[in-house]
Amino acid sequence: MRALPLHLEAGADLRASLEQLAREQQASGFVLSVVGNLRQACFACPGLDEPTRVQGELEIITLQGTLSPQGVHLHLSLSDPGCQVWGGHLEHGSVVLKGADLLVGFLDQVSVPSPAAAPTAARVQVALREGCAWSRRTERLLQGLGIAYELVAPAPGALPQIWIDGHAIGGYPELAALQTRGDLQSLRHG
Repeated sequence: MRALPLHLEAGADLRASLEQLAREQQASGFVLSVVGNLRQACFACPGLDEPTRVQGELEIITLQGTLSPQGVHLHLSLSDPGCQVWGGHLEHGSVVLKGADLLVGFLDQVSVPSPAAAPTAARVQVALREGCAWSRRTERLLQGLGIAYELVAPAPGALPQIWIDGHAIGGYPELAALQTRGDLQSLRHG
């Protein structure tokens, strides 16, 4: 593992900055620590279709999760001036107030295919619905793990729908259960 410090100035978008860092490094990793504040936080709460937005002087308490060139899956918790704690999946629009200092650990042993590598068919196919919280969670989980997937037309029934190697596994709860058991590791990075 190699640790990389990242300082964000006022006005930087926290999520976009971490996405850019992972693309520049062409590596997967995770947030080791963070200290800083936000003027606006945007995060997805369970069961809500739209992100929650909180404004003011907001102190970052924790930021945990994974990042890769394919995307991020990050959980943010923060405190407002009244010491109320908020949290959820980090979304775009979380803007640094005065500054933020992060330490990101990148995993050197995880290889990322070079752009010249021949494309391979994705082993995971998903059917999603725009504005669906469960569909967003499915995408976040796959992107955060660095698992390539293909968007497909849905079959009749509830969404999201997920297939692995041509076999229907169900929706987000079934995908999350596979992740908990460690059964998605073989799908990482192509």
